[in-house]
Amino acid sequence: MVRGEKVILDSDLAKLYGVETRRLNEQVRRNIEKFPDDFMFQLTKEEFENLKSQIATSSSWGGRRKLPLVFTEYGALQAANVLNSSRANKMSVFIVRTFVRLREMA
Repeated sequence: MVRGEKVILDSDLAKLYGVETRRLNEQVRRNIEKFPDDFMFQLTKEEFENLKSQIATSSSWGGRRKLPLVFTEYGALQAANVLNSSRANKMSVFIVRTFVRLREMA
């Protein structure tokens, strides 16, 4: 949860879609008009530090030059559209189901 929203990190979403984080972020930035603030936003330095402190492992954080993007349910689905790959389309169904389960649990 960040800013009161359930979100997924760009690196985690990229893994689900089978692409590099760099590629996901490139496609998002090329199609930025498709990602309003309630779909995706960039973490502040404080939010990123807080998130890192909440997660026990630090291996996935190494080498980041930019603050990560995070995607809401809508943004995660929109990312599948801009990636336009077979795996992204399949994973978007999985993501919908995951967010629905999270909503039901809350």
